[in-house]
Amino acid sequence: MNRKKKSIFPYIPGYDNNTVLKLIFFISGAYIILAVSWAISMIVYTSADNYNTYFVPFISLPHLSDFPGHWWTLFTHAIFHYAPGSFMELISNMLWLYCFGSVLQMLVGKKQIVPIFLYSILAGGVFYLLAQMLPGELGKCPQYMLGPRAGLMAICVAAITVSPQYRFYLTETFRVHILVVAGIFAVLMIMGTGFYLPVIAMLLGGGLVGFGYIKLLQAGYRPGEWMYSIGNKLESIATPNEQAINRKQNVRRNIVLNSMQEKPTATKEKRIDALLDKINLKGYNSLSAEEREFLSRAGSE
Repeated sequence: MNRKKKSIFPYIPGYDNNTVLKLIFFISGAYIILAVSWAISMIVYTSADNYNTYFVPFISLPHLSDFPGHWWTLFTHAIFHYAPGSFMELISNMLWLYCFGSVLQMLVGKKQIVPIFLYSILAGGVFYLLAQMLPGELGKCPQYMLGPRAGLMAICVAAITVSPQYRFYLTETFRVHILVVAGIFAVLMIMGTGFYLPVIAMLLGGGLVGFGYIKLLQAGYRPGEWMYSIGNKLESIATPNEQAINRKQNVRRNIVLNSMQEKPTATKEKRIDALLDKINLKGYNSLSAEEREFLSRAGSE
C-alpha cells in the first residue's frame, strides 16, 4: 500500500494564493532598492559614506536613545537587509522563510502568515530595544540592525507548535523531522547574532509571538483578522461598485431616452401648428406634397 509522503515543498500554490512567496518577493524587492541606493552613492560620491548616513540609519533599528526619532524602524528593520554585503544572508533567510512558511501556510492558511510576521517583528524590535537597557557590555548592540530574524523565528516556532511531528520527505525514503531542521535553523540564527544579547532577545520575542499566536488560533481566536478586515474595507472603497454604477447608468439612460422621446413630440406639435396656421392663411393647396404627407401621418397616429 502506497502512502502519500510529504515533500520539503509539500504543496506549492499559485502566486495569488501564496502569501509566503509574496512576502519573499517583497523582501527581495526591498533588498534591490537598497542595493541600487548603495550603487548610486558609490557612483556619485565614490564612497558609501552618504549611503550609511542618509539611508541605513533611517531603516535600521537604532540605539534606544535614538528610537523616539526613528520609531518607524520597528517596521522597516525587518523588511531590509544591509546591501550589498548581506546578499548571502538574504538568500539564506528567504530559504528558511519558504521552508517553514510553506508548512505553516499549508496547516493554518495563507491569511495567518502576514499577521504572524508583523506581530513578531514588532515584538522582536521591542525586545531588542529593551535589552539595550542591560548594564555595560550586556546591552551592547550592532551599529545597524536589519533583517527579518524575529519574523523567521516566529514562523519557525509557529510551524513547530502546529505540527511538532511534521517530517520533510526529501526523497521517497529519506525524511527529516521538523524539530531537527528547526534546531539547525536556531543554531545558525544564534551564531548569526554575534552573541549580542539584544539580538538574541529579538529572536526570543519573535519565537514567543509565533508560539502565542498559534495557541490563540487553537483556542478559537483570530488575532490577525482585523488586518484583513481593514484591507477588505479599503479595497471596497477603491474598487468601483458595479451594481451602483449600473444603476446610475440606467438612470442616465432613461433620462436620455425620455428626452429623446419628448423632443421629437414637441417638434412635431410645433410643426403641425405651423402647418395649420399656413392652411388658415393660404389654404390647403399651399402645402407641399411632403407637408401634406406629414399631416396625414400625424392625423393617423
